[in-house]
Amino acid sequence: MSENPVEGSSEKTLPRAAIIEMMAKNFERLPDTDQKLFIYGPLYLGGNGALAGLVANSFYRRALNVRQAPFTSSLPMAVLPFLTTVALYNATVSKPLMSGDLNCPTCALMRGALVGVVGGGLYPILLALPVNIGLASRYNTTPMPEKGNVLRYWVDLSRPILRKMRAVLLLQAFFGIFLSSRHFETYTKLAQITVGSGAEELKE
Repeated sequence: MSENPVEGSSEKTLPRAAIIEMMAKNFERLPDTDQKLFIYGPLYLGGNGALAGLVANSFYRRALNVRQAPFTSSLPMAVLPFLTTVALYNATVSKPLMSGDLNCPTCALMRGALVGVVGGGLYPILLALPVNIGLASRYNTTPMPEKGNVLRYWVDLSRPILRKMRAVLLLQAFFGIFLSSRHFETYTKLAQITVGSGAEELKE
C-alpha cells in the first residue's frame, strides 16, 4: 500500500477523518458519468451474477430432470447472487477506495476480478447444486446416489456444467476488472481534486 496521495501533498497533513470527509464532499464535483458508474456499476456486476445463477439453475434442472417449482428455484438463484456480488464489491473495492485504504491499482483489479468470478460466477453455481438436488430428491425426478457416493455424484454432475459455465466465469472476471479499473480512475480524479482543496485548507 502506498501513502495516501492526499496526505503526501504537503509537509502538514490533514487528519484521516478529514480526508475521507473531503473526498465524500468532492465526489459531487466529478463528471456525471464517473459518479453514475461508481454508484451503479456494482449493480450491473450483481445483475450478471443473477443471470449466471439463472443459467446455472437451468443447467442443473435439465441434468436432474426437474420440471417442478421453476419459480421457487429461480427466485433465490437470481436474488442471492445479485445481493452477494454487490455487497462483496462494495466491501472490497468501492468502500476501500473512498476511504483511501486501496491505493494500489493492481490490487483493485485483482479484487474486482475475484469478486466477479467468486461472487458472480462460482457462488451461483455452487448455490444451484443443493437447491436442485433437493428438488430432485423431493420429486424423485432422478435416482439419488447412496450415502457413500454422494460427493462423487455431485462432482460428476457438476463437471460438465462447470465446463459450460466457463464463458460466464471469464465474462464476470473481465467485467470485474473493467469496473474496478474505471473505479480506480475515478478515485484518482477524486484524490487530485481533494489534494487541491486540501492544500488550500492548509494554507488558510
